[in-house]
Amino acid sequence: MSRIGKKPIAIPAGVTVENNANLITVKGPNGTLTMQAHELMNVKVEGAEVIVERPNDEAQARSLHGLTRTLIYNMVVGVTEGFKKELDVNGVGFRVQLQGNKLVMNLGFSHQVIMEAPEGIKIEVPGPNKIIVSGADKEKVGQFAAEIRMKRKPEPYKGKGIKYANEHIRRKEGKAGKGSK
Repeated sequence: MSRIGKKPIAIPAGVTVENNANLITVKGPNGTLTMQAHELMNVKVEGAEVIVERPNDEAQARSLHGLTRTLIYNMVVGVTEGFKKELDVNGVGFRVQLQGNKLVMNLGFSHQVIMEAPEGIKIEVPGPNKIIVSGADKEKVGQFAAEIRMKRKPEPYKGKGIKYANEHIRRKEGKAGKGSK
């Protein structure tokens, strides 16, 4: 039995969860999220909790059990608290700024890199070298943060580039010079 899948999901006050033919809709203070659950999963809303059950012990049903429960749990957390990712920009002359809902980045290229925030995603720039991506959908927040990071991945010699705030960059030693004779 899946240890994660059999845990019930508590529904906090101010959040409603509906299930219409495995189309799960979660509404809360931060918005509304929907997800189509797999037909093998039985999702029940009982009182103030959501229970995910599987009909049998086939391999596919077992693998979907914990996944479905976690996805629904992330939806509940997203509409109540939300998710956020912090990125740091390191490098001489590298800086970011916000213009409307567009992120304008100077990353050492001959041009500025401009990215527009997708719907449901909020970007904050508290300083010239810090980006905060937040929103209710965990997948969208993580994907957009990864797309920002891909514009200039951190390099291993000087650490220049865009990295997650909690990420450790493995540093390499530079080229060895010629020895004296």
